[in-house]
Amino acid sequence: MLPTKIAVIGAGPMGLVCAYELLKAGYLVDLYEKDDRLGGMSATFDFDGLQIERYYHFICHTDYPLFKLLRELQLADKLQWRDTQMGFFYEGVLYPWGSPWQLLTFPKLSMIAKLRYGAHVFYTKSIRNWEKLDHINAIPWLKRWLGGKGYDMLWNYLFELKFYEYKENISAAWIGARIKRVALSRKNLFQESLGYLVGGSATLLQALEAQILTRGGQIYLTTGIDCLVTENQQVQGIQVNGELHRYNKVVSTVPLPYVPRLAPNLPADILQKINDIRNVGVACVILKLRAPFTKNFWMNINDSTMAIPGLIEYTNLYPMPYSIVYVPFYMPSTHPKYRQSNIAFIEEVLSYLVRINPAFTKDWVIASHVSRYEFAQPVCAPNFYQQLPPMQTPLQGFFMADTSYYYPEDRSISESVKMGKQLAQLVVGKD
Repeated sequence: MLPTKIAVIGAGPMGLVCAYELLKAGYLVDLYEKDDRLGGMSATFDFDGLQIERYYHFICHTDYPLFKLLRELQLADKLQWRDTQMGFFYEGVLYPWGSPWQLLTFPKLSMIAKLRYGAHVFYTKSIRNWEKLDHINAIPWLKRWLGGKGYDMLWNYLFELKFYEYKENISAAWIGARIKRVALSRKNLFQESLGYLVGGSATLLQALEAQILTRGGQIYLTTGIDCLVTENQQVQGIQVNGELHRYNKVVSTVPLPYVPRLAPNLPADILQKINDIRNVGVACVILKLRAPFTKNFWMNINDSTMAIPGLIEYTNLYPMPYSIVYVPFYMPSTHPKYRQSNIAFIEEVLSYLVRINPAFTKDWVIASHVSRYEFAQPVCAPNFYQQLPPMQTPLQGFFMADTSYYYPEDRSISESVKMGKQLAQLVVGKD
């Protein structure tokens, strides 16, 4: 009997891990990627001589699936931890943020609001089962804990500038899981600690690529898929540039919005579930600066004169010769602003930076870039568990997942590793 041959579509971390696991299980695997490089949102590019990721990534102390994979690939020594700082820019003033003392000394909240905020974080980081919060809307949940003023000051602007028209329909479980992940990534009560890989995400991507090739897998870059080929609800293969490539099974790790085109023969109810899931896109400005901008890795922003929810000074986590700053603009890709030029996004960011740090001038900027991704963040509404279509589809031999299935967890490479393994286990379990 010939070994099962499998096509994996999408060579982000999830697709790479899925292919790697299937190869370990003895399958023949081909990996297809329409981009010219591996990695998806974790892919690197040449930024004025620096190999750096298109979008920022960081590692938390609870990223256990990633730690296990790093040990397996003999990359554990590439994981480094660093004490980091947070800031909160509120109506023209940059405040230190992130520790109990900084919360207590923040002058814009009442003592009662501060105690409520601290109690909320303490409660949320202890949650083990998210099913109850899956049914609850995030905004009323946050207001019950923080009060109206606390919510408006700490969360409302972030919701508006990430989800726009979807802000009223976000799951409390999704917000809670974000709070928990960061709250548990602390050295102690007063000090946050985050991790990074020496060499960036490329270190992991290259190791997975080497394992796939060594085990006989094939990787096809710049190769988009026309569609899934089926007969009598059974996978026959995929069509690439009009030609049939035969496979016993196909695994899709591309964003769900692409799946109806790839697999139009899916049952109508599955296609409807896919089409009902909304996403927001991102236009992420990246700047290379001559000097450090602040001491903070992460800065939340609530300022009525700025249309950004925050910025990330990546080199305050991962030391480099220059300061690298990421400023993401999240919004539905249907929003008119999403279509504005890269230069317009960059100029808008530069106008904000001088307000945050008056010493900043445009001659600090050595290089600038804008990365865009249409499906950067699924909108996880209440009852999202029920909204997700099955990973093992009714088409025999076709499996699918994207970052929506991380729910209630947020996007991270660790969740990609976990989901890639889960997909592979589903495939193996059907043989």
